[in-house]
Amino acid sequence: MTIVELDERLARDSYPITELPLCQLRLMDDARFPWLLLIPRRSGVSEIYELDETDQRQLWHEAAEVGHMLKTLTEGDKLNVASLGNMVPQLHVHLIARRRDDEAWPGPVWGHGEARPYDLDALAAMRDRLLAQLDALNL
Repeated sequence: MTIVELDERLARDSYPITELPLCQLRLMDDARFPWLLLIPRRSGVSEIYELDETDQRQLWHEAAEVGHMLKTLTEGDKLNVASLGNMVPQLHVHLIARRRDDEAWPGPVWGHGEARPYDLDALAAMRDRLLAQLDALNL
C-alpha cells in the first residue's frame, strides 16, 4: 500500500473509515450531510487526468460503488459527486447523499451554514453502518 501524506485540511475536517484498493475513504465531520471523501493514495496528484488509466478507472469504480451504497444507506434523493480542489489541491472526490429536506437543498452544501461536528456516539454509529455496507461491495 502506498503511503501518501494527507493534506492537513482533509485530515482536520474528516475521519478515516477504511482503505479501499486505490483510495482512503473518509467521513466529513459535518453531521448535517452524509458526506464521504475518496482520496487516491498517489503522491503529487491534484487532477484526475494525472492518474494513469488504471487508477482513473479504479477511482470511478470506487466512486460509483461507494456513492450508490451511501445513497441507499441514507435513503438519499440525490448523490452529489464533485472534485473541486480550489481550497485543497490534493486530489479528492466528494460523495454527498442529499435529501430534499436537508438544510441546503437544492443548493450546494459548500458555504451553507456552519458544519455540525459528529458527537462520538454518532460518529461511531455512522462508521459502523458504513463499514457493514462496504463489506458487500465489489471493490
